Amino acid sequence: MSRTAAMGALRARIESIEGERRTSRATLPFGLREVDTRLPGGGLVLGALHEVAGDGNGALDGAAALFVAGIAARLKGKALWCMTRADLFAPAITQAGLDPDRIIYVETGDEKSVLACFEEGLRHGGLGCVVAELAQLSMTASRRLQIAAEASGTMGLVLRRRQTEATDFGQPTAASTRWRVSVLPSRPLPVPGVGDIAGWWN
Repeated sequence: MSRTAAMGALRARIESIEGERRTSRATLPFGLREVDTRLPGGGLVLGALHEVAGDGNGALDGAAALFVAGIAARLKGKALWCMTRADLFAPAITQAGLDPDRIIYVETGDEKSVLACFEEGLRHGGLGCVVAELAQLSMTASRRLQIAAEASGTMGLVLRRRQTEATDFGQPTAASTRWRVSVLPSRPLPVPGVGDIAGWWN
């Protein structure tokens, strides 16, 4: 059996176990065949938790933050962004397509408060998406967030902070998808100071 056929059979089996409620959920496609064909339903499930981490050395990896902002920009409604540090570069978020007027920032003193705000935002049901910047994400906490997202139909996006702060990084979570986002060097073009990069998806 080919890898594609095996994946299709596995998805069908999971869908039959999970039931009709889960198979009919709405998704947000990327519009890239290389990505959408590898995601159940052909895109990111809206009422679900998704985890994004970067490869950079900064406390909050810029490529991962822009990836999350790009997803939030394509959803309707306000985006609630929960954090413990005000280190988000707003002009870059705007360049990713997320208008500053659509973002509600919540800055708390610790990650426990971020988790509480994140869960409340997901349960609210009136937001386009909810983003939380976290170093730690346990299976128990992620399961609660996944259930809240499923109940309201709101997408939850966890933006993991640098791996040196995350003692549980790489451990299982209840997130529907987990992403590792990094940058690649651009190819030089004849015009000085300008580069081009081909898309890479693994």
